[in-house]
Amino acid sequence: MNSSYNPITAKKELAPSTGLGVVHLFCKVNKNFDIQTVDTAIKEARENDVQIVTVALLGHKADIGFMAIAKNFWHLKSFQNALKASELELSCSYVSLTETSEYAPGLPDQIKNARLYPVLPPEGMRAFCFYPMSKRRKVGQNWYTLSFEKRKELMLAHGATGRKYAGKVVQLVTGSFGLDDYEWGVTLFAQCPDDLKAIIYEMRFDEASAEYAHFGPFYMGIVAEINELSDIR
Repeated sequence: MNSSYNPITAKKELAPSTGLGVVHLFCKVNKNFDIQTVDTAIKEARENDVQIVTVALLGHKADIGFMAIAKNFWHLKSFQNALKASELELSCSYVSLTETSEYAPGLPDQIKNARLYPVLPPEGMRAFCFYPMSKRRKVGQNWYTLSFEKRKELMLAHGATGRKYAGKVVQLVTGSFGLDDYEWGVTLFAQCPDDLKAIIYEMRFDEASAEYAHFGPFYMGIVAEINELSDIR
C-alpha cells in the first residue's frame, strides 16, 4: 500500500490529465422547484471554478438544462447533488471530456486550448443545441474498419463544411468513449436558431456523417441566467 495515499485528499481531486470534465444535465420542473437553491448551487459551483451554462429548453424532453465544465470531477458531482436539493427532476444527463481531434494533431496552441479549455457560453450566442453521436459499426458502414488515412480525409472534409459557419456557430465536441452511451457529445451555440438548423442539415450530406454517423436525441433551447427563469413553472 502507498503510505502517501490520503483518501480525503484523493476524493477532492479527480481530474483528467488533459482537458476538462463536462456534464450536461437536463431537468424537469415540478411544483416544489426552488429556484433560489439552484441560484445558490450555481454561485457555489462558480466559486470552485466550475463553468455553468444554463439553458431554458424547448419541447417536452426537459425544462431546464445545465452544462457544467470543470477540472475536478468532484466539483461536478457536488453541483449535480445541489440541483437535486432544489427538487428538479433529472430527466437526462451526459458525461464527457474536452478533447482535440486525432485528425488534426498540428493545431495551433490557440485553437487547441480553445477546445481543451473552452470559455462558455460565447458572447451573444444564446441559441443552444446539444446531441450525442457515435460512428456506425454496421457491415459495409463500419467507421472503425476504415484506414486512418481514409478517416482523416473524411473528417477534414466534414470540418471544412463546419468552418463555413465560423462567426455564426461555435461548436464544442467532447469525447465520451467509456464515459457514456455514445462516443461524442456535440454542443452548439449560435446567434440565430436557424443557423443551428442550417449547419446540422448541411453537414449531414458529408460522407463522414451520411454514411457513418449515428445520432442520439437533440436538445434545443435558449442560453439564460437562472434569474431569467423565475417564471418557468
